[in-house]
Amino acid sequence: MGIKTAVLNGVASIELARPKKKNALDAQMYLQMTEVLKTAGDDPQIRAVLIHGQPEVFTAGADLEDFVAGKVLEDGSPLRVFMHTLCHFEKPVVAAVNGPAIGVGTTMLVHCDLVYAGDTAHFALPFVSLGVVPEFGSSYLLPRLAGRARASEKLLLAQPFNAQEALEMGLINAILPANEVVNHARRMAERFNKLAPAAVRATKRLLQVSWRQEVDVAIEAEADAFNACVGSAEVKEALSAFFEKRWPDFSKF
Repeated sequence: MGIKTAVLNGVASIELARPKKKNALDAQMYLQMTEVLKTAGDDPQIRAVLIHGQPEVFTAGADLEDFVAGKVLEDGSPLRVFMHTLCHFEKPVVAAVNGPAIGVGTTMLVHCDLVYAGDTAHFALPFVSLGVVPEFGSSYLLPRLAGRARASEKLLLAQPFNAQEALEMGLINAILPANEVVNHARRMAERFNKLAPAAVRATKRLLQVSWRQEVDVAIEAEADAFNACVGSAEVKEALSAFFEKRWPDFSKF
């Protein structure tokens, strides 16, 4: 199925539901999520969007089979359209994370307004280990959140991190028991039913006004660099290693 959607109490929910692939995100899932966001944005009865996965996993990141098929960040690609829609979405987006949030699974959290993590959550931005570069403004926003030193650890060394470090970095709002995080995030999303919707949207715009243009520039630069990497010998080695279930060997480059 890939994505499950529902609308309840003014909240449109997006559930990542591809457990056999650890919720790896493919083109069809990006298209579905984009449609939910666009519908929610146009519906005045929907005050917020909630994104979550299963109890054991948020997402393993992008489905690497899409890399084999072509440039995933070219203009008009499902991933690029989804992230553009999320980055510019006017209403609050709340995320609940359990288990792994890898690659785009962490990147999308940077563009959510409230993020709650279970105590099992862990995160990684393993782009350089795949022969590619960061995406969707993470090279600009992560240093602003966590500081340059920590951002360098996460992006240059692809160093994974747990929920406690994510909290210290400012990536998430709170850590909860894994079996409580989705319900807590839903309660936070439902709070927007009691707040003035136009004022909430305006406040979200104001929170972004100091960096919106710079992030858009960074996103374009990252996409150009990412697409230049795809098809390289380094990416081919990384993909071969992934499908052969071994560590990539970059010593020859």
